[in-house]
Amino acid sequence: MKPAPFDWHTPGSIEEALALKARFGEEARFLAGGQSLVPAMNFRVAQPAVLVDLNRVVGLDAILAEADGTLSIGAMARNARVERDATAGNHPILAEALHEVAHPQIRNRGTLGGNLSHADPASEMPAVMLALDARFVLRSARGARDMPAASFFLAPLTTALEPDEMLAEIRIPALPRGAGTAFLEVARRRGDYAMMGVAAMVARDADGVCTAARLAFCSAGPTPMLAPRASAALVGTRLTEADIAAAADLARQEVEPMGSVQASPAYQRHLAGVVAARALRLAWERAA
Repeated sequence: MKPAPFDWHTPGSIEEALALKARFGEEARFLAGGQSLVPAMNFRVAQPAVLVDLNRVVGLDAILAEADGTLSIGAMARNARVERDATAGNHPILAEALHEVAHPQIRNRGTLGGNLSHADPASEMPAVMLALDARFVLRSARGARDMPAASFFLAPLTTALEPDEMLAEIRIPALPRGAGTAFLEVARRRGDYAMMGVAAMVARDADGVCTAARLAFCSAGPTPMLAPRASAALVGTRLTEADIAAAADLARQEVEPMGSVQASPAYQRHLAGVVAARALRLAWERAA
């Protein structure tokens, strides 16, 4: 099929892009990599009257490491570039998770901001942002606001973006001292959406005691799912096999899988415990 008719604008600055969005409101959609929006338009699931193409906007693809260790990623940074960028090397979970996103051709065009704004609960990167406690900078012609990733995802394919806003920047804080991370997923084939995936972060002190932990899942509910009880249960432990098994069991209870043609909700809950335990072991080894 072919998309419905639309007007196309190619702004050269973020201010111009935001002015167009303010002018056309919900009739307009931002076009980033187009890996989700264009197929939806071709099937006429999405029929925007106006496309605001961000591919010529200067400076929206920057990747910068700040003095305090915060990693700033512009919304138009291509996934493949984030995957291999040395600046992002202090957060190896980014490359680990992005390697599981679709296929190289998709990652070459798709953008991190577009992926997060699409808010697919089966996508890897929203869960990674929750595990890393990232913050998002949302911009409009009215100004800018900052919000935690945990407040951004509201429902399947639904975010906290206002009709005139764009996700302009992703800000990832430095990892805690003694931290290790891991991303694991189970999919039928490489490039498929995961039946279950998990992003894990754990930190340990010099005595081998866990000082911080965050577990976040994809394909585990209507949004990327944090597991706060499982995470909290790990703090103060030494992540023995018993500690990991207890946290994995809590995680199974916290996720809200909806099932799919590939996996029932019961099987997804089982997988949540399996991948959580494996990711925690791997992250703990890396933290050492």
